[in-house]
Amino acid sequence: MKLLHIDSSALGTHSVTRELGAAIVGAWTRAHPGTSVTYRDVAANPLPHWAPVADAGDPAARGGSESLDEFLAADVVVIGAPMYNFSIPSTLKAWIDRLAVAGKTFRYGPNGAEGLAGGKRVVIASSRGGFYSSGDAAAADFQEAYLRQVFGFFGVTDIQFIRAEGVNISAEQKAQAIAAAHAAIRADERIAA
Repeated sequence: MKLLHIDSSALGTHSVTRELGAAIVGAWTRAHPGTSVTYRDVAANPLPHWAPVADAGDPAARGGSESLDEFLAADVVVIGAPMYNFSIPSTLKAWIDRLAVAGKTFRYGPNGAEGLAGGKRVVIASSRGGFYSSGDAAAADFQEAYLRQVFGFFGVTDIQFIRAEGVNISAEQKAQAIAAAHAAIRADERIAA
């Protein structure tokens, strides 16, 4: 089994999604010994934002090609995706743009778009400074809605979020949110089975 782990937070050791992503990967590899893990940190080593590249020898083209190959080869993808300004980090968007390749992850046919990268599981470690999963602020959640849409467009139907909300409300709320997310990881039979 192959697992691809993506981190995108610019906060380094202060990152909630890095902590939760590592916990998800740790629980998965303990439950599934022999899992091969590939790690990519798109904050520390960002891909250039997408632009048409004429020369396949260009490092930007190679990085995008490697990212696509890693994604397609993975059975499980764990993504640390913090909410930045109601959406995702631009470095994560740049990585996703490298995956959106017609004929590889999707195609258009007589019935419209068809995802070609199904059969994999995507687990997203999500953090938010406030509360966006319900109530009036839910309309401002372009993070989870976008990630569900884009991976669904690629044909992925098994998408799960492990969420820590309200991490910037207070130190106490942050600790509670992180503890609840860790408990969700430990209790999830599909991750820690």
